[in-house]
Amino acid sequence: MTPPRSLTEVEGLGSPHVQFLTTEHWSLLATRSMTWSEIFSRTGTYLTVLSATVIALSLVANASGFGSAFLTFALLVLPVTLLIGLGTYFRLIEADVEDSWLVIGMNRLRHAYLELAPELEPYFVAGHHDDPPGIMTTYSFRNRVGLSHWLSGSPVVVGIIDAVVVGVLAAVICEAAGGEAALRTVVGVLAAAAATVLLGLLGYRKIREVTRDYEPRFPG
Repeated sequence: MTPPRSLTEVEGLGSPHVQFLTTEHWSLLATRSMTWSEIFSRTGTYLTVLSATVIALSLVANASGFGSAFLTFALLVLPVTLLIGLGTYFRLIEADVEDSWLVIGMNRLRHAYLELAPELEPYFVAGHHDDPPGIMTTYSFRNRVGLSHWLSGSPVVVGIIDAVVVGVLAAVICEAAGGEAALRTVVGVLAAAAATVLLGLLGYRKIREVTRDYEPRFPG
């Protein structure tokens, strides 16, 4: 397969090429904006549902004194909240993957701009290569980021909240089965820890599936 020629080698290069590139760039930018809007919307919706669940549980607990009515209500609403949380978590991972592809596309377009006008490179802040360092430059304006950057991401935050909900649900189930306070605590902590590991592995596996066969076309 013949490799693509650079834009400077294309015969009859003129204004239509620039117009095509800018149109595609704005299209990707608009799609990325919608992706981020969905991330914020889904995260906000889940946190709203979670807050409503906590308030409802507290009201039922005050009315029933943490009796059988509270356990029944908790066993009804916590699985629903967890289901919404898991759906949010996996969708956020998908959205982050989609956003990465949009960044790759815009980096390639910037590379095309610099083929047309190499003298503009000092004025570009975002990346113009589609390899990992170039992608990270567009994301955070540096080649690599620290642990705090990854931990503050929406999927990680939602995943941790989901793990806590799993732990609470496990403790409630243990209490409904007649478990003692110490046993409920141990079961809840272990369930939350196991859920954290499992969600982390599933998220990592999804990202690996997408990035495993990726080869940059314009590495730095």
